[in-house]
Amino acid sequence: MQILLTNDDGIHAPGIRSLQKALTQLGDVEVVAPLAEQSGVGLSITYLHPLMVHQEFEGEKHWGWAVAGSPADCVKLGILEFCSQRPDLIVSGINSGSNVGINVLYSGTVAGAIEGAFAGITSIAVSTASSFSNDIKPDYDQCAEQSIPIIKRLLQEKSSSGRLWNVNFPESRPEWPRGVKWASLGVKRHIDVMEKRIDPRGRPYYWSGLDPILNHQLEAGTDLLELSEGFVTVTPLKYDLTDHTQLNESLTEQTSRDPDLKWDLDLHNRS
Repeated sequence: MQILLTNDDGIHAPGIRSLQKALTQLGDVEVVAPLAEQSGVGLSITYLHPLMVHQEFEGEKHWGWAVAGSPADCVKLGILEFCSQRPDLIVSGINSGSNVGINVLYSGTVAGAIEGAFAGITSIAVSTASSFSNDIKPDYDQCAEQSIPIIKRLLQEKSSSGRLWNVNFPESRPEWPRGVKWASLGVKRHIDVMEKRIDPRGRPYYWSGLDPILNHQLEAGTDLLELSEGFVTVTPLKYDLTDHTQLNESLTEQTSRDPDLKWDLDLHNRS
């Protein structure tokens, strides 16, 4: 099996190193990842200047490709240029910090997986929670090993096109993770934080809030709640943002007025 591995923390981040090693249990792994951290870039792509690429080695052995671009850029290059054959699986991670709730819309890690799903390839984003309030550091090696049976299970899901999954591991506490749970995205933000500070010259600057669990409402069945209680969460995603319920209601209403589905608007009224 050909596996394409990317992330948004950068090719030298410890999470991608651990995951690369673990994924070799499943197949041939090609690493194509950003040269520098790309957290929060979402699905941005580079098209106003060339994408520069550097080959990475461990000793004399090829290890991967470092791209001066976004995770989406990396996946495009991986599929079109650097994998010896079309990937069977794309994995993005391990991200340092969870990607849960509506934060998936900003996440470069999830964006890497979305780009793979665009191409019709099963794609999985993997993240592990980290705490801003204590000194608990992620155990990337453990997370990588524990992700393998989850990835194997998700590969068994049947689909006519690329499946898209978001997997989050809880903090690396004793007795955690407590298990694995299917979960929906927690989309109700409790608060939004923008902290104002003053620099030594008296000028204001701002830090955006970073803790997705503290900033969201913890509702039953959501990734936010289950993750906070020590469970690995698995969430199926889709990138079609169409509100199909509203679209169908609007079409039904319009059909009753005009079978040709033409809006009754005077688009050329210049008065």
